[in-house]
Amino acid sequence: MHSHENTTRLMPDVAAQAQPHLTGALDWVGMDNIEVPVHFDAGDGEVQRTNAQVGAFVNLVQADKRGIHMSRLYLLVDRHLGTQPLSVAALRDLLDAFLESHKGLSDRARLSIRFDVLVRRAALRSANSGWRSYPVSIEASLGPDGFRLELGTEAVYSSTCPASAALARQLIQEQFARDFQAGQPLDHATVQAWLGTEQGIVATPHAQRSVARLLVRLVDGASFNLLDTLDRVEQALGTAVQTAVKREDEQAFALANGCNLMFCEDAARRIQKALDVDERLADFHIRVEHQESLHPHDAVAYASKGVPGGFGS
Repeated sequence: MHSHENTTRLMPDVAAQAQPHLTGALDWVGMDNIEVPVHFDAGDGEVQRTNAQVGAFVNLVQADKRGIHMSRLYLLVDRHLGTQPLSVAALRDLLDAFLESHKGLSDRARLSIRFDVLVRRAALRSANSGWRSYPVSIEASLGPDGFRLELGTEAVYSSTCPASAALARQLIQEQFARDFQAGQPLDHATVQAWLGTEQGIVATPHAQRSVARLLVRLVDGASFNLLDTLDRVEQALGTAVQTAVKREDEQAFALANGCNLMFCEDAARRIQKALDVDERLADFHIRVEHQESLHPHDAVAYASKGVPGGFGS
């Protein structure tokens, strides 16, 4: 019977066998959808443990080498991501380890991490609160051109169409003209009571659930702060979807929609303005999608910081 050492030594390694008839450098080789727990602080000081899907890749510059050492990438991901909170420094160290483990084979490394983070959000008026789940994607790369890090997420909000609101107001005016003859004295109490009836709001503008998808590139030395980015975006929009809702919260949400009429172009520009003053962001890409209730298609707008050679190019 062979010992474990002898068994290991005798195992064939076909990946090390060259194939002279099939050579060529490869842009990326590795694994995707690796299941691993990660620890992440969204910006409130609370480190959450959540399940993530990870992609780990290196390039293959040696054209005559058949493959890379995938097990080394897997073990490094498990060792680095499962034991410490995600940070810019930790991701840089992991990419360095990828390249060190493939010295002579690779000069670029790439890492992608996808997971959801839970954030507790307060109600608009009542003392209640509830949980919102935000998707997070992290893309990091390291190579001769340096280290690059991008963070993606999305905010869900309500958008009320300004054109539809104007058309609804016109119909309400026409209904008022029918119910109250011109030249007749108006009684304050009567008009106030009329405004509380269905005739007083004979038409309503159409609104839709909308999504702002964000991709931001951090400046060198900046750290993660997902909550700060989300807060900037949701405050700029004014109509983020809610969690726990009592009647006073629903009424406040209706007021927020009425005070924040917006086309998709308006929403994109609001977010652009909010992110443009964030000094932690070297660049950003915005995609807003208004999932129309009037049409079977969506209204979409894109925006970016406008950096030369950046996302908007």
